[in-house]
This record gives sequence, structure tokens and C-alpha cells, in this order.
Amino acid sequence: MSHRGTRVLRLDALARVEGEAALRLRVQEETVTEARLRIYEPPRFFEAFLIGRAHTEPPDITARICGICPVAYQMSACRAIENACGVTVDGPLAELRRLLYCGEWIESHTLHIYLLHAPDFLGRADAIELARDQRAAVERGLRIKQTGNAILEQLGGRPIHPVNVRVGGFYRTPAPEELRPLAERLRQARDDALETVRWVAAFDFPDAVSEHDLLALRDPGRYAIDSGTPAVVATVGGTPEPHEFPVSDLEQHVHEEQVPHSTALTAALDGRRYLTGPLARYAVSGRWLHPAAAEAARDAGLGDPVAGDICENPFRSIVVRAVEVVQAVEEALSIIQDYERPPRPALDVVPRKAVGTGATEAPRGLLYHRYALAENGTLTAARIIPPTAQNQTAIEEDVRRAVQARLDRHGPAADDEELTRLCERAIRNHDPCISCAAHFLDLTVERA
Repeated sequence: MSHRGTRVLRLDALARVEGEAALRLRVQEETVTEARLRIYEPPRFFEAFLIGRAHTEPPDITARICGICPVAYQMSACRAIENACGVTVDGPLAELRRLLYCGEWIESHTLHIYLLHAPDFLGRADAIELARDQRAAVERGLRIKQTGNAILEQLGGRPIHPVNVRVGGFYRTPAPEELRPLAERLRQARDDALETVRWVAAFDFPDAVSEHDLLALRDPGRYAIDSGTPAVVATVGGTPEPHEFPVSDLEQHVHEEQVPHSTALTAALDGRRYLTGPLARYAVSGRWLHPAAAEAARDAGLGDPVAGDICENPFRSIVVRAVEVVQAVEEALSIIQDYERPPRPALDVVPRKAVGTGATEAPRGLLYHRYALAENGTLTAARIIPPTAQNQTAIEEDVRRAVQARLDRHGPAADDEELTRLCERAIRNHDPCISCAAHFLDLTVERA
């Protein structure tokens, strides 16, 4: 509505994201002076009620933080506990964990691409409306997602909140013949994933640049998913080579603080705004993409990741996600082909008084866990830093820049509905999992 020169736009809920939040924009003299992403979901208190629990419990408890990416929480929790106890899981057990993680990447990325984000580019309200004229595309997305779910169900016991993961490995490992049906489905998913890259690459992308530092794990020789060392690419005024620091030092570089408008903490990386997630992973690890994924990236117009090309346009993150689906499918097929059943399903993880840290790459970005253990394994401290909370200030800046670019091109002609669509689209570029971050969209735009 308009009143005495002040324009206020309200949107009660943002569809097609996980969780609830609000966005407030202030525009003065056609300049966007403020963009605030207000996450108003109640704090989850997971860190608090982990205190006093046994060292074996974090994988099952933290998996309940998210129904879309529970494996990310399980794997990061396992890594932190095992690090505290001086245990390294490697060999076939580590490969099974990576296979499980590939399943989550496949199902989560595909859910976002087809059901949440593609309707923005194709002018549809949702995937149901999209299916009316692109039924084959939506069915293709559902097939890929079902393949990812099948991996989670086979290795994790069920596709949501898997129950077969434990500190040290698994409660049960599959025989090689049990994985063969997954390979058959993955070969079909590979064709569908490559077609997905071609499909999304043809979307119409606004011109935009995210001028944020990029943080992702780096695991030389392969695309980092379930392990690695934090690495930073400075997109403005930095060197092309990432600089690294140990996982145990992450809290010395990533500083969180509470802001009045959000129940999620916001974060800065060495005092600077930063972004984690697909764009960051592509910048840090793109040179180690599987050849099929690298070729798909080149054909999609993302440049040559092997040569170090990066993607800075947040609207093209949907293309990077599609390339990562190809990557996850190829890795899953390779792991199944070479799989030999380990001699036992889990290593012994004997507790001791220590502090352990662990980080993995959730579909939405780097996820960090830190636990302090008493001598008997009881947790005395817990810290979890999820991707969406880290990305909050970068999302706010990307929204501000997107709206400002629209106003610079067309002036005050943008109506409330158009600005709302633009803001939602800019936020969905980052696939925020708001429920994970709380420790969209009610949109308010004020014009003075």
C-alpha cells in the first residue's frame, strides 16, 4: 500500500524454502539502504540438550535437525566425536559413508532444482503448475530424487533420518550384491542428471555478481564432500589460490554474533562477509570434478573448472547444483563398482577426555561440529555452525544488490508483486534451510 510517500510491501510467507523467515527492505530515494533477513523460527536448542549425553548419541540426535540433509549432520557429528577419540575411519567404511552422502546430495539438490527453484525461472507458481506443461521434466526430477532416497534407505535404513549410522561406521554394512540394484538406478540417473544440466543451463539468468569470500572444504585429488580442510577463495582483491586453515581452527576465523532481527546467528570470516555452498565448492574444488561433470559444466557455460574458472553469479547456482548431481551420481557408481564389504561394520571408538571437531559439505555448504568430552564420554560442550546461518549476511547483500539493479534499470516502476518475486528468487538461489539455521517469506519493503 502507499501512504504519504512511504511504500510498504508485506508478504506473509515465502514458499519453496525449508522453514520460515521474513525480509525487510528499506528504499529511500530509489536506493536500497537496508535488507534484513529475519529468521523468526524458535531456537532449536540442540547444542544445549546434547550436553550430558553419551558420545555415541550426537549422530542420531543431530540428524533430527533437518529432514532434508540429516546425513550431513550425522557425518559431521561422527567426524567430531572420532576426532576427539583419536579414531580415523578409512577404507571401505569411509567409502560407504561417502556413498551415503552422495545419496543425500542427489536427493537434496534435485529437490531444490526441480521443486523449489526451477519454477522461478519458468514463470510458474510451483512444481504442480510446472508439471502441467513440462511433465517429462518434473518426472525426470522425481526419478533422480528417488534414486538418492534409495541410497539413503539401503545404507541408512530409511530415507529420512537414517538409523544405521553410528560413531565408527555403521550398525550393518551391505553385501556387494545388495548394492547392484542401486547401480542400475544410478545409470539411469546419470542420463537424467546430464539432461538436467542442459535443461537448467537454458534458463534466463539475470546479470549478477556475488562479491563475497567463498569458504568450502578442500580435499586435493577429489571434489570435497565428506572430508577436507577449510579453504577460502577471496573473490575481491585476493589471490586465485585458496588459503587453508585446519578444521580445528575454524572458530578462530568464523565469528558468530546475534543480531536483533534473527534467531539465527550471523557469521563473518576474518571480519568479512562470506558464502559457503555450491558456488564456494565449485571455486575451491572444481578442478577435481569427475570428467563427466567437468564436461557438463563447460557445456553449460560455467567455464572450465579444471582451469580454475569459477561462477560468481548467484542466479546460476542452480546450474552448479545440477553439475554436482552429476558428480554425486558418478562417485556413487564408482564406489559401488569397487566396493568390498569391510571385515566389520564399525571401528571401536573408546571415549577419552578431549575436544574434537569435524566438518563436511552439506548440500547447502560447510557444516561444522565441535564437541568436548569428559573421560567417560559424556558431552560437556557442543557447537554446531550450519550453512544457512553462515550465509545469512551474504543472502541479505545479494537481495539488496538484486533489487538495486532492478531499480537502477527501471526506476520506481517496479510494483510490489515484481519486487516480491525478485526477492524470493534471490533468496532461493542459496537454497536456505532456515530450520537448520534457527539457534520465508514475510516481506516488508518501505519506501521513504
